[in-house]
Amino acid sequence: MRNDFIVLSILWLIAVPLIAYFMWPSFIWAYLFVIPFVIWGMFDMIQSRHSIARNFPIVGRTRYLMEWLRPKIYQYFVESDRDGRPFNRLFRSIVYQRAKGVNDTVPFGTQFDVYAEGYEWMNHSINPVDPHHLNRDQRVVIGGKDCVQPYAASVYNISAMSFGSLSMNAIKALNGGAKIGGFYHNTGEGGVSPYHLEPGGDLVWQIGTGYFGCRTKDGNFDPDHFQSTAQLPNIKMIEIKLSQGAKPGHGGILPAVKVTEEIAQIRKIEAHKDVISPPYHKAFSTPKGLLNFVQQLRTLSGGKPVGFKLCVGQPSEFLGICKAMLETNILPDFITVDGGEGGTGAAPLEFSNSVGMPLREGLTFVDDALRGFGLRKDIRIISSGKIVTGFHIARALSLGADLCNSARGMMMALGCIQALECNNNTCPVGVATQDKELIKGLVVEDKKERVARFHEETVHSFVELMGAAGFDNCSRFDRTSIYRRIVMDKVKRYDEIYPPLQHRELMTEATIPDRWKPWMDRANSESFN
Repeated sequence: MRNDFIVLSILWLIAVPLIAYFMWPSFIWAYLFVIPFVIWGMFDMIQSRHSIARNFPIVGRTRYLMEWLRPKIYQYFVESDRDGRPFNRLFRSIVYQRAKGVNDTVPFGTQFDVYAEGYEWMNHSINPVDPHHLNRDQRVVIGGKDCVQPYAASVYNISAMSFGSLSMNAIKALNGGAKIGGFYHNTGEGGVSPYHLEPGGDLVWQIGTGYFGCRTKDGNFDPDHFQSTAQLPNIKMIEIKLSQGAKPGHGGILPAVKVTEEIAQIRKIEAHKDVISPPYHKAFSTPKGLLNFVQQLRTLSGGKPVGFKLCVGQPSEFLGICKAMLETNILPDFITVDGGEGGTGAAPLEFSNSVGMPLREGLTFVDDALRGFGLRKDIRIISSGKIVTGFHIARALSLGADLCNSARGMMMALGCIQALECNNNTCPVGVATQDKELIKGLVVEDKKERVARFHEETVHSFVELMGAAGFDNCSRFDRTSIYRRIVMDKVKRYDEIYPPLQHRELMTEATIPDRWKPWMDRANSESFN
């Protein structure tokens, strides 16, 4: 680390003349090697572009050597995500290039085996729309009939990541990037900190099961604390977190090593102890109770858009919420759908790998359920879960989303190198740590520009794809837009893989599809069980 390098440099600068004077006069020539390394290390400590070199002078530079060598040594080696398609190596490179403003084109054609099972693509139009004639700032208005402060959101935004899980510099850089680029920053369930507010970017305040920042001493929801924060002008929307894809059915985890006095004060909890959020909400326990809570938060916030986030679990439970919407006439302004493949800094392995509906199934299910009850036009759907490129945005919109959130992409734009130290408080680039020495390595002024640039370039890529498809608006995407190779000799469109429901198809017994009937029979607006 920085202090170790300073001490070592001083020792070497003192040791060389002492050794030369008392033992070996010619050893004074060692200065020819020592001084350049000391200067190099000092430069690393004061530069602002590379966090890992700033925190680990000289030694951290080996990471960039490996980054340069990797495509040359492992040209045909590809890390994979769950469905076997390339993810980490290729998409990580795209994020870094876009964030740094480096040319992100690639030589030698497609990086995928186009005949492999799982390959996906979208078709272009013979009469494409010139992207220069399209609005590069694609926006979606969020706010239903009961919302008096609707919000025009970017099609691509920062997903939920809490202060506590992330450092104060990481939060300031993310929100600063959101301010520059005009997109929103989800606070995560850890509450609204000064570092969310200081840069002035738009915020979505996430309320989790721990009610951090708006809780009583015994952990219940506190309306007064909520109201005083929710009406801040930076906060544009409120999101109730029911579950997240990384650990659905499990509460949030913040290890004691990260729970500083400051974080404890913001969250209204006890410092230096593990924080394990409850797996369920105390403010409600039924579908109707959830909607009443939505209405309560909307009123307390002054009429701002309020929605909820979930990784889809039991289908009947979500259908129960839809039934409750019709019975109470209370609708959320948006629903955020997270996939079971979503990431986090800390989650039990079994939950991360084997619990929760994957994004594509979850997204199409929520879209179909809302259509089936005639509610789709009144509620926006936000997609979250490994959305890093323009094509990922297009695919999510084709499956039923109106806009997207990204945590992984924004983290890498911020400087994350996926060191997998998030839960140990030893993140070497100062992103996921509360160690002040490591946090110093992340320079906010540099990293906020990278976050904004990554957002701009990714949305630009999406707009170019939209134009290539012949669309003049992001709402034109549907399940006929994306194709997937099922096996070598069989290709299906998404509307064939996920047949869409028709408007109000779930409203009468005669039109309910057979595969939906068992879920509909169990759906209950009065109970989740």
